[in-house]
Amino acid sequence: MTSPPTAPPQPPVTTPDGEPPARSGRLGPVTAFLRNTWRGLTSMRTALVLLFLLAVAAMPGALIPQRSLNEFLVDDFYADYPTAAPIIEALGGFEVFASPWFAAIYLLLMISLVGCVLPRSVEYWHSMRAAPVGTPRNLARLPHHVDGESTEPPDAVLERTRRLLRGWRRVERSEPGGATTVSAERGYLRETGNLVFHLSLIGLLLGFAGGKLYGYEGDVIVRADGAEFCNSSILGYDTFRAGLRVDGTDLNEFCVRVEQFDGTWLPNGQPATFGAQIGYQTGEDLADGVTDWRQSEITVNNPLRTDGDRAYLTGYGYAPEFTVTWPDGQSRTGGIQWRPVDQSGSQLSEGATKFEQPGITDAEQRRTTQLAVTGTFAPTGAVDADGNLASVHPDLRAPTADVAIMRGDLGIDDGRGQSIFTVDQQKIDDGELVTVADDRLGIGDSVTLDDGTVVRFDGVTPWVNLQVGHDPGQIWVLVFSIVMVAGLALSLGIRRRRLWVRVDAIDGGSRIQLGGLARTDRAGYGEEFDRLGSELLDPTDKKDG
Repeated sequence: MTSPPTAPPQPPVTTPDGEPPARSGRLGPVTAFLRNTWRGLTSMRTALVLLFLLAVAAMPGALIPQRSLNEFLVDDFYADYPTAAPIIEALGGFEVFASPWFAAIYLLLMISLVGCVLPRSVEYWHSMRAAPVGTPRNLARLPHHVDGESTEPPDAVLERTRRLLRGWRRVERSEPGGATTVSAERGYLRETGNLVFHLSLIGLLLGFAGGKLYGYEGDVIVRADGAEFCNSSILGYDTFRAGLRVDGTDLNEFCVRVEQFDGTWLPNGQPATFGAQIGYQTGEDLADGVTDWRQSEITVNNPLRTDGDRAYLTGYGYAPEFTVTWPDGQSRTGGIQWRPVDQSGSQLSEGATKFEQPGITDAEQRRTTQLAVTGTFAPTGAVDADGNLASVHPDLRAPTADVAIMRGDLGIDDGRGQSIFTVDQQKIDDGELVTVADDRLGIGDSVTLDDGTVVRFDGVTPWVNLQVGHDPGQIWVLVFSIVMVAGLALSLGIRRRRLWVRVDAIDGGSRIQLGGLARTDRAGYGEEFDRLGSELLDPTDKKDG
């Protein structure tokens, strides 16, 4: 057996420059990788996975204290879990919603939704403008079908078909052989609702992002004795968190004066209600020089809303007041907020009220004679089994303070910032700050130091914590949330289905064939199809649909 002849080798094809021609229709590895990555990222499955990951990533923000909400709870977490806290800090667990990994999931979800929904919207727009698909050749193969004859002529059957399918998207076509077909479909709003839902989800994410970019939030403690706070500068806040596009120089101006704190508690100490009676002035009032204060009340679920900002009442506490009288007769009264430290809600608090002796010109003497009244305060004082001060109720029923009075260098002149709630521990360790007296005081009680200085516990003033927030994306979040719910209702409540009718002329009447197909859920379509078939095939029972 001889082998078949082979064709002579052909010379390679080259361009006029002698180079091989570029291959067409094939992608390079990098282009193919980018294309496949984009297709995978913009698939609906990926979007659902990213949405699930975003929900999972948000869970630590609900389980772990967040520094942006309550820094004190973060400090307590460090004290309770000294080993785990630094690890959580490194992972961004105390600032979940500002962490890079949360932002990465958020950004990928946004890209995935946009890349998935926008092409679907364009495709849906074109399909809405297109005519319904033609009638299949064999209607008997469809899930719903019926075949029958009628004594009516084809024109009468077609006219009744038009009346029954009023409100359907339909088109009539003529087939070879003289048959006339009607293609109809209904329920296109289901896909509209689906797209509206996903587009609203994109708008919702954009609203959240806009709020983070152009919004701000700050906390400030204001004594409830007529003290005022003005939203004119970030310097007035105890803590301030600005959006990425906010520099703090263009805040909406308004002022709040806290006149009284009102709280009621159940017998077991649980809060029933608490709020603050306030006066406020809007930015327009300040610009017009209005001196009168508008009256309002802030409660837990009733913030002050003014000039696009909201002022919430998020906490309360007490500021013990002490008067220090020095041997030369001079005296100073100080009252500053002490922070609650008891998580049970009894408002057991700790703090440090600091004093400098007036009239001292020598810098060294002034530095070494500073006083700090530190300790714990109980609005309703009691003594526990170990003899320590405890609080059995958050209301001011028996105000009591366990004080430790320290003398020395408080570090006020060092130029370094320090907490208003504590003294510098390093000063104590270095011996520059020493305890000179300690005692348990009720209102009106006093303690005398070794140099004759008298420290008296005068009373208590409540304070409230106001959280001021500005979120320009909030209204859009509300709008898109409503639209998203409406889109979801359309998507779940509407069935998409198709119907085809073929009418042939026969001796003595017409032959009618019907076929139906549910594009989504078939539940409920069988009854509708049977009704339409009965009304078309039975000329004695004609009803307009």
